Amino acid sequence: MKKFVAGMLCFCMMAAVATACSDNNTGDSNATTAATQGNDGGNVDETTANPEDEGKTVINLYAFTEEVPTMVQCYLDTHPDFAAQYTINKTVIPTTDGQYQPALDQALLNGGADAPDMYVCEEAFIIKYTQGDMSSYAAPYADLGIDIDAAIEEAQIAPYTIDCGTNPDGDVVALGYQTTGGAFIYRRSIANDVFGTDDPEAIAEQIGAGSNSWDAFWDTADELASNDIAIVSSIGDMWNVVKHQPGTSSWVVDDALNIDPNRESFLDLAKTLIDNGYCNDTSAWQDAWFADMAGIGEKPVFGFFGPAWLVNYTIAPHAGGTEAPEDGDFTQGNTYGDWAVCQSPVGFFWGGSWVLGNTNSDKKEAVGQIIEWITLDCSTTGLQYYWANGMINTDHYAEDGLQPEGTYTSDSVASAVVMAMSDGSSDFLAGQNMFEVFTPANEFASGEGMTQYDESINSEWQNQVGYYAHGEKDRDAAIADFETFVSENLGL
Repeated sequence: MKKFVAGMLCFCMMAAVATACSDNNTGDSNATTAATQGNDGGNVDETTANPEDEGKTVINLYAFTEEVPTMVQCYLDTHPDFAAQYTINKTVIPTTDGQYQPALDQALLNGGADAPDMYVCEEAFIIKYTQGDMSSYAAPYADLGIDIDAAIEEAQIAPYTIDCGTNPDGDVVALGYQTTGGAFIYRRSIANDVFGTDDPEAIAEQIGAGSNSWDAFWDTADELASNDIAIVSSIGDMWNVVKHQPGTSSWVVDDALNIDPNRESFLDLAKTLIDNGYCNDTSAWQDAWFADMAGIGEKPVFGFFGPAWLVNYTIAPHAGGTEAPEDGDFTQGNTYGDWAVCQSPVGFFWGGSWVLGNTNSDKKEAVGQIIEWITLDCSTTGLQYYWANGMINTDHYAEDGLQPEGTYTSDSVASAVVMAMSDGSSDFLAGQNMFEVFTPANEFASGEGMTQYDESINSEWQNQVGYYAHGEKDRDAAIADFETFVSENLGL
């Protein structure tokens, strides 16, 4: 189960890490990037000064991938008056092997001219920086010159992202740009063969979408199993739904471990999958998991639970082709065009990044302009419109910061207004507009019940559930060992 978490961290880095073509972009202070060695031997990307930027005010940016630095570069390229006054000094440190957080923490604690003016956090540790031990450094967006309440209302920002980005005083200190509300991503050919339809609304009903119950899902799993088809690939696919299920209380309540019934139910969900052969018992981010996406696993897999990024950046690249097979036969290792998305039985989100400003920065107004453009601007010239319409990403970055509309993958974004203005249609999904599913999915997701301890607690809970599901421990032993781990490692 630890492989699942490690793989997730690896994905979050790999999905966005690519070098922006900044050596020919105007207003770029990052024309030269030096790779240095971190304390643990990991690569750390730091920028060196461009002579053209002499005399400009430096804004320090800390990130764990090139994703947000690329966005900031786009802001410079499309806002020449701002670029004439400011330059960006980026420090990019991967999250693998625990490199990023210690470096960010130390930079915030040290303060001074080298401290981050703005920084990026992901789902695994966002609460630490908005509500936990390092939350005192996060500047309220209002202090950055943003009319936050009006902007959130105008853009119709996904509620769960606001929950995660709100500090204990009720101030919004972080928001995202991409949204990661989850859906069920399924094979059309299997749906047609077993259920006589591949219509997303029909399949949603088939699995009990929106019911907050797994009853219909298990009935469907049983029907699929009778046809020697797995409903999902791994037990980890189910955990991504359960861990952020709406109505779930925190792992830590009154400084003590709290096992919410929703999370405890994962023991039963996982064992049901294994005992009944409802999954292929793979591990996320491993070859067998990817093989199930191409339809060449142990047995066919009906679907995966995940957000838009799982469709775009994981299933699509591992589908075994770049266009649908001419003969329409999806059993030969190419499932491109054989996919669709529908609502999940339970609302959830998986992953995401939030952008924060340092309350001790003396460049708050400038930082606020960048952050507002990334997280709240719902116009056709804001980052979210570019992102939703495939006009910018970290793999392909034109001289003017943009690509022709529709050239690259459209992605789900935080603003429902932008989603409504944008086209999420995809050949990979046989023409389905995925935004029609992911927009409500973002509304169903909940950011409540999270703590700064979740990263390590979630990892160990998955370990113990795995032992139980595979018969290596009984239920009581798995829970007791989990409680011991939390007590010994977190003092709870």
